[in-house]
Amino acid sequence: MTSQIKRRKTRVIHVGPVPVGGGATITVQSMTNTPTPDIEATAAQIQRLEAAGCDIVRVAVPDMQAAEAIADIKPRITIPLIADIHFDYRLAMAAARHGADGLRINPGNIGGKNKIQAVVDCARDLGLPIRIGVNSGSLEKDLLKRYQGVTAEAMVESALRHVALLEKFGFDQIKISIKASDVPRTVEAYRLLSDRTDYPLHLGITEAGTLYAGTVKSALGIGMLLAAGIGDTLRVSLTRDPVEEVRVGFEILKALNIRRHGPEIISCPTCGRCGIDLIPVVDQVEKALMTRRVPVKLAIMGCVVNGPGEAKEADIGIAGGQGMGILFKRGKVIRKVPQEKLLEVLLQEVDKWEKKFNLESGK
Repeated sequence: MTSQIKRRKTRVIHVGPVPVGGGATITVQSMTNTPTPDIEATAAQIQRLEAAGCDIVRVAVPDMQAAEAIADIKPRITIPLIADIHFDYRLAMAAARHGADGLRINPGNIGGKNKIQAVVDCARDLGLPIRIGVNSGSLEKDLLKRYQGVTAEAMVESALRHVALLEKFGFDQIKISIKASDVPRTVEAYRLLSDRTDYPLHLGITEAGTLYAGTVKSALGIGMLLAAGIGDTLRVSLTRDPVEEVRVGFEILKALNIRRHGPEIISCPTCGRCGIDLIPVVDQVEKALMTRRVPVKLAIMGCVVNGPGEAKEADIGIAGGQGMGILFKRGKVIRKVPQEKLLEVLLQEVDKWEKKFNLESGK
């Protein structure tokens, strides 16, 4: 199913070979939580993120050792790497020179205008984009005073102030993020910002929290913005393994029919008619298909009577009964299967689907 959402028109920039904005595919990002100078651990985590489908990764650069480590991390990964910089403009320049594909800075804490210009000149010389990242917790004092605290309007003014500064230095390879930890303020800020600029926007709810709370807040905030056509790239921020951030990000895109990536699982919530211990089956399927990229819609249902009808839009489905189950496709029963074989049969059908998909798409 194709999304009917009309996206706001924005400029296009490139993070390495990956386009952001200008109608390009909305990308899913994450950030490592390993110490960046630990090259083995950081590269291994990025490789796990790549397997999960992550399009762009960001690493923290708190010191010169971290900036220099980028040179050793880059040859071990395949996706673009962004260096996240605070407070020291020299770290941004060092990260760029050691192979970063982009920089994330908050010009408000990177130093005076001369230092910002030095970073901009370095990025321009190396062909790198810069993300201006404004967070509610780092607004300038004059804006806090004028707006009497952190407001959406204050965040927008801060972002546009920084954009104007980079433009003054003749730089326009910019994307912008403007995040708060509460959903309404973030959504309002992005809506205001999208009406005042055509630079690509990076979406997120900062410090969203644990898996459950963070997923809900991110799905609401990012989802509302995407549904309004706002946003060109996103990161779900969770206090969790960053692979979970990527999975949630793709689920948000899938729920809005914006981007299909990997299997989509439909499963019933179970009730008194359920003829199978469904929860462990669903967990096993999800785990088995975690890194698969074939776009197939799967149904795992607990009732052979209602299952096929309730999940008739699924490409492949199984439904359990008393000792027996069924395999169905697009609502039509294909055959009966012993209940203990249902999981095996479903995964075999996914393999067949993937081979057919790869053949037809030339992969």
